[in-house]
Amino acid sequence: MDDQTRIELEAAAFRTLREHLMEKRTDVQNIDLMNLAGFCRNCLSRWYQEAANERGIEMTKNEAREIFYGMPYDDWKAQNQTAASPEKQEEFKKAFAENVGDKG
Repeated sequence: MDDQTRIELEAAAFRTLREHLMEKRTDVQNIDLMNLAGFCRNCLSRWYQEAANERGIEMTKNEAREIFYGMPYDDWKAQNQTAASPEKQEEFKKAFAENVGDKG
């Protein structure tokens, strides 16, 4: 497989993952994704930002989130996220430290 085809397939897979998380499974909470998988929608938007920045494209965290979420993050959060239990918040602290560290 040539590099261009690989890049196009990877981009298609990313778009499908984004669509799945943003349109088909809005019920899945970011905290549950982080606690179970070690990443969430915010991580995906951060990775998008980091890729842009590595290529010399200036992009803030909020700009990347708005691109990924298709709206301001606070709007999406208000529409789709629920309050997390204290137990989930404790799990999150551990998962965040292990998987994101000081990048958040």
